[in-house]
Amino acid sequence: MAAARRHGVSVLFTLSGGHVFPLYDAAVKGTGSEPSLRLVDVRHEQTAVFAAEATARLTRTPGLAVVTAGPGVTNSVSAVTTAWFNGAPVVVLAGRAPDYRWGAGSLQEIDHPPLLAPVTKRAWTEHDTAKVGLSVDEAFRLAMRPHRGPVFLDISLEAIYGQAEADLPVHASQAAPAPDAADVDQIAALLRAARRPVLVLGSDVWLGGAENAARDAAEALRLPVIANGQARGVLPGGHELLVTRARSVALRQADLVIVAGTPLDFRLGYGSFGPQDAPARVVHVADAPGGIATHVPLAGSAAGDLSAFFTHLAASATEADPDWVPELTEAVHAGLALDGPLLASDADPVHPARIYGELLKVLDDDAVVIGDGGDFVSFAGKYIEPSRPGGWLDPGPFGCLGTGLGYAIAARLARPSAQVVLLLGDGAAGFSLMDADTLVRHGLPVVIICGNNAGWGLERHPMRAIYGYDVAADLQPECRYDEVVRALGGAGELVTTAADIAPALRRAFASGVPYLVNVITDPEVAYPRSTTGV
Repeated sequence: MAAARRHGVSVLFTLSGGHVFPLYDAAVKGTGSEPSLRLVDVRHEQTAVFAAEATARLTRTPGLAVVTAGPGVTNSVSAVTTAWFNGAPVVVLAGRAPDYRWGAGSLQEIDHPPLLAPVTKRAWTEHDTAKVGLSVDEAFRLAMRPHRGPVFLDISLEAIYGQAEADLPVHASQAAPAPDAADVDQIAALLRAARRPVLVLGSDVWLGGAENAARDAAEALRLPVIANGQARGVLPGGHELLVTRARSVALRQADLVIVAGTPLDFRLGYGSFGPQDAPARVVHVADAPGGIATHVPLAGSAAGDLSAFFTHLAASATEADPDWVPELTEAVHAGLALDGPLLASDADPVHPARIYGELLKVLDDDAVVIGDGGDFVSFAGKYIEPSRPGGWLDPGPFGCLGTGLGYAIAARLARPSAQVVLLLGDGAAGFSLMDADTLVRHGLPVVIICGNNAGWGLERHPMRAIYGYDVAADLQPECRYDEVVRALGGAGELVTTAADIAPALRRAFASGVPYLVNVITDPEVAYPRSTTGV
């Protein structure tokens, strides 16, 4: 565990298994001058990896999960894949059946690395006790090297239970190189020629420590900004250049779109912007060459350190058309005006937007807001604009439900003085709510708000639109998820009317325990979206 401590790790997330007992022993005892690691044991291996991923995304240091052999590893695969899509530097260490009986059918014997190879930067096995420390060190270095991502290492039973002396090497910084100056100059030239440019910021702006440079460049160049993922908050809610609330207008009318720190995937129309008769030019900027899109024609691209990119761009380009930002600001204000009645709705059953209307009144600037759900969390993405970067967590483009409790566990540890709010759909609750027990056992207070519409809203409404009916989309009406948390040692309550939401939230924040506010919402209200891609 000395290698983990060297890379800034302070917490080990796990579910107990005999194949990995020596790692626990090393973690809790420490070695020499090295302190022990906090060991947080959970109720499902995917929660351990989700917690490690959230730790990495919140602290910008690597997260560590330890899982046992066989099903311990296979249970973690969806969470590892989520970290892969989110570019989160996570190290997953696993046990492995013994080499001396390999092929004879030992308990939980399976070759793990081929399963993990497609969704990790590297997946391999260490068979030599003397090399375990070196391999763990290599795993952390690889995870943190741009473009960041998960790394998997399993250790055979003989190697993990063996004893050997080994020295860890000293490494230089792994900072990404600056982008090629000619590439940035080409992008600056495109920007000088544009009349309606838009800057889209993604999670890697935060993960790469480029949030200040990005904000400075946007303000110097008067660029309207759309923020997604963990770039939400780079420009705080209410900033004159933040036009996320008018993103459809901005991207539909733009003549140049610069996308930095996020892929050109379905969340951004696969990189197709501007009017149909005059498509916008597209620029893609990533922290490593492998992140540059190849499925869409690009007018320019740059790869490397994102802070260096924004600093160079701000010094080389000129301000945008002065009429463009006011036009988008007007669209933002129009959208906010339309939001008002929904955020204050007294509808019965409760309109899900009313929950956010009340939550926005009590959120602190440094709150960590976590979304785990479909329709209910879609409303969150629309209405919540963080005041600071790095305070928003959602599953990302892989769209894996069940992230919420792991993310909440990590957020409470990483930000001990901040509000931690988990927005949980009732469908998502079924994936991980048992880990409320982990919050209770480890003394981690979190406010959980469950939008309970008795169904899979993200599937129910699109299926009706396509077929005229829906199946396999119903859940138990008014299911008492709050009583589940209470049974596990936390607290909670049921809310069925809009007027009771605010008092329930106040009680939840004041409770000092894991607290679930179970709000029964109107099952007929759907978040407005296209079914394209279904």
